This record gives sequence, structure tokens and C-alpha cells, in this order.
Amino acid sequence: MASAMVRLLLDFARDPTGMLQRIARDSGDVAFFRFGHLDEVLVSHPDLVEQVLVTQQRLFSKGRALQEAKRVLGEGLLTSEGDPHLSHRRLIQPLFHQRAIGGYADEMVAITDRLQQGWKEGETLDLHEEMMRLTLAIVARTVFDADIQGEAREVGAALTAVIEVLSHRLVLPFGSLLYRLPVPATRRFARSRQRLDRTIDAMIGERRRSGLGGTDLLSLLLAAGEGDERMSDRQVGDEAMTILLAGHETTAVWLTWTLMVLAQRADLEAAVRAELAAVVGDRPPRLEDLPALELTDRVLHESLRLYPPVWLIGRRTLAVVELGGHVVPAGTIVVLSQWVVHRDPRWYPQPERFDPDRWLPAAVEARPRFAFFPFGGGTRRCIGEGFAWMEAKLVLATLLRHWRFTLNRPGTVRLAPRITLRPRGGMPVTLRRASHP
Repeated sequence: MASAMVRLLLDFARDPTGMLQRIARDSGDVAFFRFGHLDEVLVSHPDLVEQVLVTQQRLFSKGRALQEAKRVLGEGLLTSEGDPHLSHRRLIQPLFHQRAIGGYADEMVAITDRLQQGWKEGETLDLHEEMMRLTLAIVARTVFDADIQGEAREVGAALTAVIEVLSHRLVLPFGSLLYRLPVPATRRFARSRQRLDRTIDAMIGERRRSGLGGTDLLSLLLAAGEGDERMSDRQVGDEAMTILLAGHETTAVWLTWTLMVLAQRADLEAAVRAELAAVVGDRPPRLEDLPALELTDRVLHESLRLYPPVWLIGRRTLAVVELGGHVVPAGTIVVLSQWVVHRDPRWYPQPERFDPDRWLPAAVEARPRFAFFPFGGGTRRCIGEGFAWMEAKLVLATLLRHWRFTLNRPGTVRLAPRITLRPRGGMPVTLRRASHP
């Protein structure tokens, strides 16, 4: 038994996405296994995913990953539960209503245009790093009314260090205990967390000095409540950290994988460019263009299917639960994997093939609702989903008007499944002007 657990831990460390696919293939839609000292069950049928995330969500709490994420995000929207989660979500929700996010479109395009103007013909750069810088600047300016472009590289490096340490320690049975030891990884985590805190604290301090009354997130959070109900700077900081970091990380990864696919598929890239030429022409893209970018939308859907930035969700059962005819004891970790479900041939024939036609209306209608859940579901569904879709389309349209991307490492995709599904070793590309063949 001990040797089997060690093998499973090593298998997960080497190839977590492949390990989960093998468990689902060998043991079915409800697959029990033991991971270290934890009893876990991988749930892989869309109807059961919906049961966990939506219809019976009150029977589940957050899993270990989100508990560990509190070391960075504190009691923010992503990690909190119960009444604090609901009250803060209601407070923040207006910033992400359709009317509100529509006002961010021009700023998103302007920030993207400034980034690409700094690129040079024939230059080699890490596309993932560039997308991280870009989406960080976008969320800071649009949601926080703050300019942190000068800090983007430092903040991105700190975030990467934090994610690496968190991810590695989630794999270890007693990984949480290592935060108490003065080992190099613990010191690196502490330094990186302090660097992220400095950015958030500076933003809060600047907002207090400039006076409240604005419509940005910090102004709303700092002005919320009265007396004892007013949020402390620490609570405001936790929410700001959550929106700033979670809000840019996933979109950066999404854009990186999408541009990678287009770099590999000349036919598809040409079709997307033709659509952009017909809809946008020679001017910058605008909000009103987005409904007509139908192929672009399907390409982004298919990229989310094959390379979901959030590739794993964990929940813990609060009581005995019945899932697909199986009794799941209280205290069991329930694992839902977008990677596994999105690549299930029952819902996606030839699942490894990139095919935007999977997102034609008739094909979508034929699949179970939760055969695709890149943004989660239920009351914890990603609050920034609409923001992310608008951002991804506008950024893609802006960049493809000017540039082509040649992969410096064509061939096998290298994954780094951490908290998000990052590309291993970044995504080095060479830039070519879009007018070049």
C-alpha cells in the first residue's frame, strides 16, 4: 500500500494531467484513490460535475489547493466561504456587469497597442511573459485605475515563484509543514509574497491619499460599510490581491496557448486574419466588433477546451454524498478536472485535435452542459468571466493585426500544470510583421 501511494505521488509530480486521465480511463466516472494521507475521488462525468458545483454545492467546501492559496490571497473572493464570500461578491459584482466591462474595451486595446509597439521585427521573446505583463497592466488600469506597468516584470516574477512553491508543496503529503522550515523555497516564497503585498499596499495607500469617491474596485472596497462593518486594509488587500492576480494569470495563459495554436496552424491563422480584416479592417478593434468575430470566438473556445488555464478544481465533502451510485464519505476530496472532461472522446471525438467547429451551435447543443466548465460553476463561478472573454478577443484582434509568431520550439507541447496550466519553459517565439508572408 505504501509503495503504491509513493508511485502515485511520483506519477502526479511527473505527469499530473496524464495521471488523472489514466485514473478516469481505468476506473470510470467516479474513481476512488488515496493521495498521500487523503482519500480522494476523481469525478469525470459532466452531470456529476454539475451536481458538485451547482445542484448540491452546499454539501461541499473548498479543497486543499484553495486552502493553501490563502497563504497568498488571504480571505479573498476566491478562497473565502459562507457569508463573507457572498457579501463581498455582491459588492464587487457591479464592476463586472456587462455595462461596466464594456467601458474597459478602449483601454484594453490601448494598453495592448502600447505593448506591441515596443516589439521589433525578428525579435525573440517569451510570449507567455509578455502576456503576463499585458494582462496585469490591463486589470490594474481598468479595475483598479492604477498604472503598474513599470512593476509588471517584478510582480510577474514574484507570482511565478509563489505559484511554483505552492504547487510543489501541494503534491507533498505534509507540504504545509515545510512553510515553518527556513529552507530556500520557504524564504523565496516569503520574499515573493512580500513583493506582491508591497504593490497592493501602495495601491491602497495611493487611493486613500487621492480621496475616495471613484468607481474603481479599491474605492468601492474602501468605502464599503460603516463603523464596525467597514473593511480593514487587510481585507481590502485580500480582495485586491485576488482580483489582480487571479484576474490576469488565467487570461495570460489562455492567450499564450491560443497564439501557440495559431502559430502552428497556418490555415486557421489565415482564416482568423481574414475575419479580422473583414470586420475590423485597418483600425483598432472596438467593443461593437466582437459579436461579428465568430471564428475568433470559436478558436478561443477550442483553446480553452484543450488547454484550460484552470485544469483542476477540488472540493471537500461536508457530509456523506451519493455521486453516480457511489457513496462518498464526509471529508473526502472530490477532484474535478477540466483537462480530463474536456478531452473525453464521449463529448469530443478525436479530442486531441484542435477543431473550432466543435463550437458551432448544433455541436454545443448536443453535449452535456458541464462537458465544458473552464470558469467553474454555481455560486463560485468566476466573477470575471465576461471581462476575460472581452479581453481575450480584443487582445487577440489587436496583436494579430500587427504580428505573426513563429515558435522557437515547434513540436511537442510542454506543460507545467501548477495552480494554472502554464507552458513549461515559457513560450519563446520570433516576431514577424503581419504584412510579411
